[in-house]
Amino acid sequence: MASQPQNAPPEDYSILGIGELLWDILPTGPRLGGAPANFTSFCARLGNHARLVTRIGDDEYGRASVDALAEFASILAYVQVDDQHPTGTVNVTFGSEKQPSYEITEGVAWDYIHVTEALRIAFRLADAVCFGTLCQRSPCSREAIRSLVSETGRECVRVCDVNVRLPYCTAEVLEWSMKHATIIKVSDEELPFVLATTGLNQTENSPEGAVRALLAAFPDTKLIAITRGSHGCMLADRQTIASHPGFPIRMVDTVGAGDAFTAGLTHAILRGASLDQAAKIANLCGSFVASQPTASPLLPPAFIARIASELLGESCEEQTFLLPE
Repeated sequence: MASQPQNAPPEDYSILGIGELLWDILPTGPRLGGAPANFTSFCARLGNHARLVTRIGDDEYGRASVDALAEFASILAYVQVDDQHPTGTVNVTFGSEKQPSYEITEGVAWDYIHVTEALRIAFRLADAVCFGTLCQRSPCSREAIRSLVSETGRECVRVCDVNVRLPYCTAEVLEWSMKHATIIKVSDEELPFVLATTGLNQTENSPEGAVRALLAAFPDTKLIAITRGSHGCMLADRQTIASHPGFPIRMVDTVGAGDAFTAGLTHAILRGASLDQAAKIANLCGSFVASQPTASPLLPPAFIARIASELLGESCEEQTFLLPE
């Protein structure tokens, strides 16, 4: 396996993504995907010590997964191989505005993630973990995710990327996931479903009212992130609300853009970024992926430098790494 890429900054935060790894079967051909896999890959590209916890089949797609992720020395450390179930696949189609829809195969390897002692230790030591609702559709992986998230320390950043995929995102799964998160990330399209499914009474018909309702309902949550597609995002903690309008790009497709947003947000929060800084960095990451033909693109040195500058408060508006409208 290859070592850390030359242009990446040093690894200094331990980040674990747990959940589905799968192959998106697109009109243009198969492409590695799954929110946790995309998230973890982007975190690694940003220079974090990122590892993916998932399960793949002992098959052609499983071997292709290993090849695709072998760029980083550590990301594969907790990828389990299953000789009974195939690597996950999803049929992806696109609507008129290039928004994807998904047909997700059931009974695949990532439905059977097993807990090991090495994983328990890794979660106890993690600086951040990211999990979602889809991989909790099966009893085996649901129990593994819940057991491992419960192992994390008090200071660990626990990110729940809601990522609604019906019919798998049930009220029980959603409530458990948000209850155990310090950061909840949800899209503006998902927000009405989240509020209705958790039975929250939103006193104001506004995003600000929604985040107040969520923060009141989940006392351990420190930050709510609402993504707004091409219109940027809103971040809210218990004192402050910050918004960013997003960046103008020539959109190629949106697969993986939300996962890159989550990775950028986690990267920024771990480094003590303000809400304004975190919103900008997360949008930079999501916008970059939406402008590329892959969910896990290589990051140009200018992009890595821009993220580092934003964290130092040295804002630079030049966007040579983005594709303008």
